[in-house]
Amino acid sequence: MVFDSVSEIESIKLVDRVALFGNHKPKYTGSNLHRSNMMLNPLNLKHLNRLDNLEADVVTLNLEDAIAPDKKREALINIALFVSNLVEYKSRIVVRVNPLHLGGKEEIEYLNRFHVDAIRISKVKTSNEIKEALEILGDDKELHISLETKEAYRDLAYWGGIDSRFTTANIGILDLLADLKLPQSLIYSNSPLAEHILMEFLIRAKTAGLKAVSFMYQDYKNIDGFTKWCKRERELGFESKACMGPAQVDIANKIFAPDSKELKRAKEIKEAFESSAKKGINGFMHKEYGFIDEPIYKDALNILKSSI
Repeated sequence: MVFDSVSEIESIKLVDRVALFGNHKPKYTGSNLHRSNMMLNPLNLKHLNRLDNLEADVVTLNLEDAIAPDKKREALINIALFVSNLVEYKSRIVVRVNPLHLGGKEEIEYLNRFHVDAIRISKVKTSNEIKEALEILGDDKELHISLETKEAYRDLAYWGGIDSRFTTANIGILDLLADLKLPQSLIYSNSPLAEHILMEFLIRAKTAGLKAVSFMYQDYKNIDGFTKWCKRERELGFESKACMGPAQVDIANKIFAPDSKELKRAKEIKEAFESSAKKGINGFMHKEYGFIDEPIYKDALNILKSSI
């Protein structure tokens, strides 16, 4: 836990919480995997107090639509209080801010003073918003986006190369459907429309050189439904899923974990190709894996890289 108890913090006024800010630069002890991305409400101090001991690969502290306008300052100060007192943590920390013109700009400027791994901006429509956010954002932080508008869905593939700090796109499929004036009832297991949207999103994100995180499954008590979605998304090519609570995190971590047999195959192909290439041979038959040439080798490298 970050603090031994949060009861004292809960009992003091918001203005007095600022006096408890720390100045730690916490040590990251987790991996580079991005299987699970769990959303947390920063008004819940007990949840924030577990920031140093969560199982999610990424935790997103949400300042946007789940927080009422008159509570956003409290949520922002709570985030600053807990991240500034972290000593070690194993879940990369992202803060989801409001759209730039609705407070997001000021929130980014405030958070630049504190250690968070990334800022995620909401309701993005144009690349200019990304560029504007990057101009404000500290050099030590990544920029992520929530893809929730038809404009972003259409243009995502063209947003590659803006800046190396722009790394990740998270699809908010319910907001996207609303913007497209399509009913949420179209999102169900094996939904042709949902699968089409997800595949297009994945390809466009990859075209732009971005990590793609699939949508949050709202029915958090339906473990079977969440599991089916994760398995199908893995088949579609996804490596990461937004999560609501620890139970979903456990499932996503298992389903999106690197496959040991796949890793073994990739490692052996890499070694065989590189050994053969030294002899000037870039295409050959392997006794176990069949014909190996440069495209097969590149696929092996991608698999190994994604498992680090």
